[in-house]
Amino acid sequence: MNADATDAPAAPGRLVLLTTSHRVAPGLLSWPAWQTLRAADRVLCADDAHPQLPYLREAGIAVEAAVPGARELVGFCRAGDRTAVVITSTDGDTELTDGLARMAGSGRETMPDLELLPGSYDLPGARLLDLVQIMDRIRRECPWSGVRTHEDLAKYGIEEMYELVEAIEEGDRETLREELGDVLLQVVFHARIAQDDPDEPFSVDDVAGTIVEKLINRHPHLFGADEAHTPEDVKAHWLRTKADEKRRTSVTEGIPLGQPALALAGKLASRARTAGIDAVPAGEGVGYELLGLAVRAEAAGTDPETALRAAARTYRDAIRSAEEAAAGSGG
Repeated sequence: MNADATDAPAAPGRLVLLTTSHRVAPGLLSWPAWQTLRAADRVLCADDAHPQLPYLREAGIAVEAAVPGARELVGFCRAGDRTAVVITSTDGDTELTDGLARMAGSGRETMPDLELLPGSYDLPGARLLDLVQIMDRIRRECPWSGVRTHEDLAKYGIEEMYELVEAIEEGDRETLREELGDVLLQVVFHARIAQDDPDEPFSVDDVAGTIVEKLINRHPHLFGADEAHTPEDVKAHWLRTKADEKRRTSVTEGIPLGQPALALAGKLASRARTAGIDAVPAGEGVGYELLGLAVRAEAAGTDPETALRAAARTYRDAIRSAEEAAAGSGG
């Protein structure tokens, strides 16, 4: 008998844990995943409702509807250098993975090659699908959220935007991320409410589709034949396209009057300046003085609302310093 053959150690085999993303359409697996599945001696999945199973079976891959324990799987792989693929379920198959970890950590077991193979990867923005799904469940099952209306939520949208602005002004990145999420929630919540409208329903997909079309239409230098080489060119494209879309008879149309007065003055001044209109009214009193300041600030390239907010924050800090000084002196 050949000594080399008898003394050679048994091949370890291969045990693959195949993960997939529920945010990617079933059947869209990576090429390494398909190669591994087709070459495997055994494919298993504990979740008989796993969305990948119909597509695997359609591709001629037999999938066992149960996953044995860690020791049995290890024994199968070690016997004859065989490959077993476990398609992991949403709960992560912790019993199997814990068992494998114990065996590998004991130092007394000859383990097959263990591999974690991602079968699909999330695309950018994929977590938005989670948000839509969660919002849908909340809308259906939560006693409070299930009866909210657009009117009920209007004040929260304003509050969240102010909190977002404050996070930007503070330069707090963690808070900025959180506040962006709160603003995004308002969009998804309103879209889900709109979906229930009996007369004119629309969904978050309709909302996204509308803004996608608008962005494409207003960037003809990217998605069309036009050219734009400077920020000024882009802005000119945007304004022309927007004017064509809205068919407005006045540059003041579309400016919300409910916004803070200084921001409103700055927006009116911007529209008027762009259109070449000089129509600042003359009048007496602090209101007209503030209006004049806002118009001059906008013409100089300064947003009056932002400038006053920055000054007001400095004013707030000065007040706090004065309070601390007074408290320290016992006054």
